[in-house]
Amino acid sequence: MSSAVRIEAFLEMMSAERGAAANTLSSYRRDLEDASDSIHGGLAGAGSADIRAYLDEVAARGFAPTSQARKLSALRQFFKFLYAEGLRGDDPTGTLDGPRKGRPLPKTMSEAETGRLLDRAGLEAGEASPETGDGLAAMRLHALVEVLYATGLRVSELVSLPVTVAQRDDRFFMVRGKGGKERMVPLSAKARAAMRAWLELRAKAPAHAASAFLFPAASDSGHLPRQVFARDLKGLAARAGIASAKISPHVLRHAFASHLLQNGADLRAVQQLLGHADISTTQIYTHVLEERLVRLVNDHHPLAD
Repeated sequence: MSSAVRIEAFLEMMSAERGAAANTLSSYRRDLEDASDSIHGGLAGAGSADIRAYLDEVAARGFAPTSQARKLSALRQFFKFLYAEGLRGDDPTGTLDGPRKGRPLPKTMSEAETGRLLDRAGLEAGEASPETGDGLAAMRLHALVEVLYATGLRVSELVSLPVTVAQRDDRFFMVRGKGGKERMVPLSAKARAAMRAWLELRAKAPAHAASAFLFPAASDSGHLPRQVFARDLKGLAARAGIASAKISPHVLRHAFASHLLQNGADLRAVQQLLGHADISTTQIYTHVLEERLVRLVNDHHPLAD
């Protein structure tokens, strides 16, 4: 059976048994055919050395580590299929290491920039006329940014908060995150005040008053779409003198974590607050800890310059 026939059989299995989307199948086809064309004798009979040489060639062509990893993943799936079907007695990708992708540092904001953003949101909420649509939007945006920076919630968690969170007016509340896991998050006094002000105005809006969501909207979900919040946040940033390209709801979540660590918080505590299942996910912030330790030594070590 030729390499081309085996690739077709693999793609047919991915479509029929795993329901792979057309784009996914097209991507697998491109990667597997590229490998088959590059490996002498075709892909079906390739050994570990052949595949390693192919991956080295891919790297030399200038493909990014993420693209190299995607090609290796396609090859792993393909040879796993051949082995399971009895078309090969081994899996030549089993001993291959994936390329080091590296992990980019998250975009974040300084404490000064975050302060300017929050101050601008508060100013606009204070100056807005509550009887108008613009006033309602300004009060909502103020509550959103204060709660996001106070809690570090994921944007999907934030926009879908139940109204009971504000009605209880507690210093902490429970949120259900990824995998249905619940965690406790804190609310600052400023966030609670912004939520109370929004709740009071929301109760006077007939379209919102009966909703179970804190931030209701006329959408399929019944709550504010995260894309709308992201757009409003960029507009707020521009009015606060901050480049709109620099900010997103996720950037504010990163700011929450980074600023906590800069001011002495423990990495494990930040892991719990962010809802990360694995500490390794939170370790993208270790650069913040390293900077803090350098300052600590330079400021307090008796022999520091």
